[in-house]
Amino acid sequence: MNRAEILSTATEYVTKDRAADHGDMEDNFGRIAGLWTAYLGVDITSVDVSMLMVLLKAARVKSNPNHEDSFIDIAGYAACGGEAATRRPRSNKLPSKT
Repeated sequence: MNRAEILSTATEYVTKDRAADHGDMEDNFGRIAGLWTAYLGVDITSVDVSMLMVLLKAARVKSNPNHEDSFIDIAGYAACGGEAATRRPRSNKLPSKT
């Protein structure tokens, strides 16, 4: 798989409607950030979530550099992080059940 194919596949993954399966990306990353903040006791943002997921995928590349899916996911998480960074900041608090 060449770089254009990796980016094209990542684009497909992050631009098609995945909200039905996973919810809105920003809301989902905010929820994850809230849970990680509570667990770790340090403030985690949506952008942090995207970069930490990039690092998770980098660790997988270290274990298996021939698995192209990890590179696709890294590109996708980086794109989501870039988008989250340019949006207005959101709270890391878990949504209330109302």
